[in-house]
Amino acid sequence: MRFERRHAVLLLTVAAWNVFSFGNFARNLWAAYEGGEDRATGYWVAHTILIVVNFAIAAVLGSLGWKAWRATRS
Repeated sequence: MRFERRHAVLLLTVAAWNVFSFGNFARNLWAAYEGGEDRATGYWVAHTILIVVNFAIAAVLGSLGWKAWRATRS
């Protein structure tokens, strides 16, 4: 598949959205933890793993998007 500029924009946008939304989620999760919210340990572990995995996905998509962006420079 050949990447075009619009593919690069899409990948970079999705990566930025993941960072924004899961960064906000991480901040809210931390505030709940610091506030003493009573949850099972599995809740904190599962959501932390979810956040880490989504940041990794954002890094992969951002890397692909950046490479596509540089490859399509005119």
